[in-house]
Amino acid sequence: MEVFNELVLNKALWAAIIAWFVAQTMKAFLLSFKQKKTNFRLNLYSLPGGFPSSHSATVSALATAVGILQGFDSVFFAIASVLAFFITYDAKVIRGAAGKQAQSLNKLIDVLDEDMDKLREILGHSLVEIAGGIMIGIIIGMMVTL
Repeated sequence: MEVFNELVLNKALWAAIIAWFVAQTMKAFLLSFKQKKTNFRLNLYSLPGGFPSSHSATVSALATAVGILQGFDSVFFAIASVLAFFITYDAKVIRGAAGKQAQSLNKLIDVLDEDMDKLREILGHSLVEIAGGIMIGIIIGMMVTL
């Protein structure tokens, strides 16, 4: 029971969870607005790509909360910051490259006229989407811990 109480009271964990939820909810609302139809089930799924980046929001909230709670000179903040950097890098570069590969494979499917499901092409994030996620994460990390 003590472990459960510790998890419930973990502000850094809550900051990350709330930031992910806010970013996913914003993404679902923006996508619903863009498509001119409401689909709140979009929030339940990890929508790859789009504004804001929930990956960046989550890890930025975690790093911010850890920095405030443990100190910006702590080993814990260093770990959270390095983790945030690599996850954000992955969201931009690696998943962006995977999206380009999906575009090429989809063209190949068209040329071969195969009866195959096409791959999702938008997987990565733009710098604006990442910056939006980082801002959301920092704000939520501060709100939860201060």
